[in-house]
Amino acid sequence: MKFWRTVSTQKNSCNFRKIFMAAFGSLFMPEMAITWFDGDSWSPTEVVASDSISFHPGAHVLHYSSTCFEGLKAFRHADGSVKIFRMDKNIERFAQSSRLLGLPEIDKAQTQQMIESIVRQYTADVPEPPGSMYIRPTHIGTEPAIGKAAVPSVTSCQYILLSPVGDYFAGGDKALRLLVDDEAMRCPPHMGMIKSGGNYAAAMGPILNAKAQYQADQVLFCPGGDVQETGAANFLLIDGNQIITKALDESFLHGVTRDSILTLARDLGMDVQERQLSVDELLERAAKPGCEAALSGTAAVLAPVDTLIYKDKEYKVGNGGIGETTVKLRRALNDIQWGKAEDPHGWLTHL
Repeated sequence: MKFWRTVSTQKNSCNFRKIFMAAFGSLFMPEMAITWFDGDSWSPTEVVASDSISFHPGAHVLHYSSTCFEGLKAFRHADGSVKIFRMDKNIERFAQSSRLLGLPEIDKAQTQQMIESIVRQYTADVPEPPGSMYIRPTHIGTEPAIGKAAVPSVTSCQYILLSPVGDYFAGGDKALRLLVDDEAMRCPPHMGMIKSGGNYAAAMGPILNAKAQYQADQVLFCPGGDVQETGAANFLLIDGNQIITKALDESFLHGVTRDSILTLARDLGMDVQERQLSVDELLERAAKPGCEAALSGTAAVLAPVDTLIYKDKEYKVGNGGIGETTVKLRRALNDIQWGKAEDPHGWLTHL
């Protein structure tokens, strides 16, 4: 997605001076928070130029993909304050991903301090709604040892990047086309709940093929007919007052936005069903008038789906287009993030 953004020529501030179009997540603040693990302990946090990271070309991450990351956002409220959304949940998942990849254990308190301090440094550059400051904590294995294909890196680096982003739907809210693949997996089942770069790389080939052959926006991976997730987002089926989505297990990512949307749906009295969903049931329900489908993730919150492509045949979801419940749930979450509604679940961290 594209957004209008203004950037200053000063080193430490954007300050809305130069207007241009940039791809979502391609503009970064000039500095980042960073810490290094030397095999024994984490170094004190530093703030360095965001393009200054340096490590050996034999680093473990470059050869054996010892990398994980998170994606969360800070939002500006009408009173000028800045709040970070569900930071605790993202840090817990970050720690889990690091542990499951065999990376050094992160210091969760230090990670929180790093996020808060670097966002606080750039509070003046957090865009007004519907924009936000995208926060990207990253953890990589740095040990220079190309003989350790089956052994974890004993040293690592953790850093926090910031990227000011605009309205994900600035070009217009567009319903998506999904290729339903009942054979391929997004990643190995034991890797599913790790937010790792390798999982996204594994999904790239099928996604590119789906775009070229079917003009699909994403692939919905359903190995053995089990509806799981797309290459970069969780999948939700909305049928009247029901929301159906796969129950949590190791095979797919436990999305923070997914959890937030399901919580709000329960608050609204909806019947939330976390269970196995087959391709056959998906297509049967999708044919019903008023049925909706959506993808949940940090960037878009909820992106509507209006077309499923399965075995060379296209199936419209419900009436096609953008569903009312999808829009209602997205607005409910956005209103909390932007301070337009109460935060009953304590999801916002005040800086």
